Amino acid sequence: MLPTVALQRRSKSVQCSENAGDPRIGGVGRLVKNEYAAIRSNYRTPKHPIVLAHGLLGFDELRLAGKLLPGVHYWRGIKEALAANDIDVIIASVPSSGSIEDRAAKLSDDILKKAGRNAVSIIAHSMHHLIEASSAFADFVFESIGPERLPRIYKALEFLRMDTGAFSQLTRSYMKEDFNPRTPDLEGVRYFSYGATVEPSFWSAFRQSHRIIEREEGPNDGLVSVASSRWGGEAGYKGTLVGVSHLDLINWTNRLRWLVWEMTGNKRNFNAIAFYLDIADMLAKEGF
Repeated sequence: MLPTVALQRRSKSVQCSENAGDPRIGGVGRLVKNEYAAIRSNYRTPKHPIVLAHGLLGFDELRLAGKLLPGVHYWRGIKEALAANDIDVIIASVPSSGSIEDRAAKLSDDILKKAGRNAVSIIAHSMHHLIEASSAFADFVFESIGPERLPRIYKALEFLRMDTGAFSQLTRSYMKEDFNPRTPDLEGVRYFSYGATVEPSFWSAFRQSHRIIEREEGPNDGLVSVASSRWGGEAGYKGTLVGVSHLDLINWTNRLRWLVWEMTGNKRNFNAIAFYLDIADMLAKEGF
């Protein structure tokens, strides 16, 4: 069976609590504020390969100008950091906007080709955690488009050779009434998860989506709520990262933002490389 880490916007923390005295954040479990601010000197190495599975509209490597320019990596610097710690890393590449079923089938094929039938640990971001990742923002988008215009949009996307199976599966009704009831957790598989919450700035691309999701579901990382990130029970949910956005989780942090932040006397509270190294360390401690 496959031991699994389900990473969403998502452990012992030097600053954590159930609510940390912040009335805006409740019911999110343990808050993790600065545990992953810096890379430690030592991390344990898990015995099984780690599979990195990208989310909706994701990719393994994107080349905008062929070999003329360096490729853009979804898991920015993360594979290299894990590999430097003697971890066998597999980068999965699945249909970027295909249905959950199509993406899962391709993920399974990738694992079989690269790891055979050996055990692996899957670290998945965004939609590819294949659990309840529904979003109030998806509901809002579908309602704004309207059922009469949706077929034309799908047709246009398909003309551009884009799969459309994933989009309708992002709604809360689909997850609650269809996918989750027929997709129980597998016996023998361990599930872990993280959530994240952020307060986007006025200029943030996540400002509107964050507001919509917060109104309907509560704290979120700009695209996915903490409520839909939690999986694996009390023991499996490792905590909620504070001040971390959906893109921060895959190391797409705006470096200029952090430079300005530090110049004004603040300290950086999250380093994605430290986060993934700690996940690997946790897996090693769990025997994976």
